[in-house]
Amino acid sequence: MSEPELRPKAEKLDATDELAGLRAQFVLDDAVYLDGNSLGALPRSVPGRVEDVVRRQWGSLRIRSWDESGWWTAPERIGDRIAPLVGAAPGQIVVGDSTSVNVFKAVVGAVRLAAEKGDGRDEVLVDATTFPTDGYIAASAARLTGCMLRPVTPEEVPGALSGRTAAVLLNHVDYRTGRLHDLPSLTASIHAVGAVAIWDLCHSAGALPVGLDEHGVDLAVGCTYKYLNGGPGSPAYLYVREDLQPRFDSPLPGWNSHADPFGMTPDYTPAPGALRGRVGTPDILSMLALEAALEVWDDVSIESVRTKSLALTDFFLECVESYVPEGAVESVTPTAHPERGSQVALRCTDAGHVMRRLIDRGVIGDFREPDILRFGFTPLYVGFGDVERAARVLGEMF
Repeated sequence: MSEPELRPKAEKLDATDELAGLRAQFVLDDAVYLDGNSLGALPRSVPGRVEDVVRRQWGSLRIRSWDESGWWTAPERIGDRIAPLVGAAPGQIVVGDSTSVNVFKAVVGAVRLAAEKGDGRDEVLVDATTFPTDGYIAASAARLTGCMLRPVTPEEVPGALSGRTAAVLLNHVDYRTGRLHDLPSLTASIHAVGAVAIWDLCHSAGALPVGLDEHGVDLAVGCTYKYLNGGPGSPAYLYVREDLQPRFDSPLPGWNSHADPFGMTPDYTPAPGALRGRVGTPDILSMLALEAALEVWDDVSIESVRTKSLALTDFFLECVESYVPEGAVESVTPTAHPERGSQVALRCTDAGHVMRRLIDRGVIGDFREPDILRFGFTPLYVGFGDVERAARVLGEMF
C-alpha cells in the first residue's frame, strides 16, 4: 500500500473500531503511547477512588475500613475480577505481593507438589529467554529445594522433559520479542511427564485470551501494571488451580494466609482455597487503585481485545514497511498471529538513541539492550491513527 493511502485507512479503521469509546476512560495526552507493555495508562476512575480511600476510608473510618470498606477481602475479590481475563473461574486467584514473590511461591510450591509423587524429581526447567528476575528467583528456589535448574528455550521444552522434571516455569509472551508461546501444547507436554506447569502472564494478561482453566495450567503469576493498567508497582497475583489448592504448600506462610488469622496461634494452619497464597497485610492503597482500574473491563471481552490487538500490530508492520527505509529496521516479532503477543519489536542500529528521538517527537515506546525498539499496543486506548503516526515518525528517524 502506498504512503498516501495509509492515513485514510487508519481513519477508516478507527471509525469501525468497537473498542474506540474506551479511550475516553483513560487520561491521555497528544503523544502516541505505545509503552503499555511496561506501564499502562491511567484510567480516569482511579484518582477519585484513591482520594476516597485516603480521605474517607483511611482518614475517617480508619481501622473500621478493614470490615466496612472491604479491605480484608480485597485480595480475593480483586482476584475474581482478574479471573475472566485469564480464563479462570472464581476462587483461584489471589492478589498481592510482587511478581517476583509470587514466582517464588509458585516454583517452590510446584516442587513440593511434585515431591508428593515420591519418584525423586530433582530438576526445574526455566525459560532461558525469560525476564531476568524469573530466572534469578527460579535459581534460588531450586537451590532451596535441592533441585537442579536447567534453562531451556520454550521450543526445547518437549525434548528436555523427563521423569526427573519437577516443575517448568515459562513466559506466555517473550518480553523482548513479543513472541507468543504455545501454552496449551507445552502445558500438555509438561503434564505428560508428571511435572507441574507454571506460567508467567505478565505480557499476555489483558492483551489476549489465556485459558488457564481450559488448558489445565497448574500455577500462574502475573503483574497488573501493564495491560491491566493498575499503576506503578500495583500488586501482582497468583493463580492456583482449584483441585491443587488443598495441597499447595506455600513457602511463605503468613498470618494473612492462616485459617484463623486473628487467633494468633504459634502453629500454622493454611486457609482454604487460594487464600493460602496470601502472606502479610495487603497493600491497600495500590490494591484498591487496581480495583478501580479494572472497571474499564466491564462488558469488554478479551476476545474483542485480541482481535483489535492483531489488527493494530498488523497495521503497524504494514506502515513500517511503507514508511521506514528498507534495511533500517528488522522485525523480530513473528508475523503469524498464533505466535504474536500485543507488541512489535524492531531491531535497529543505535536503538537507544532512536527511541529517545521518537520520545522527543511524541511517540512513546521503549528499548531493550542491545538493539531492540519495543512498541506495545494496548487495544483499550491505542487507535489506528496512533499506529500510522508512530510508523511515520519512525520513518523520519532514518
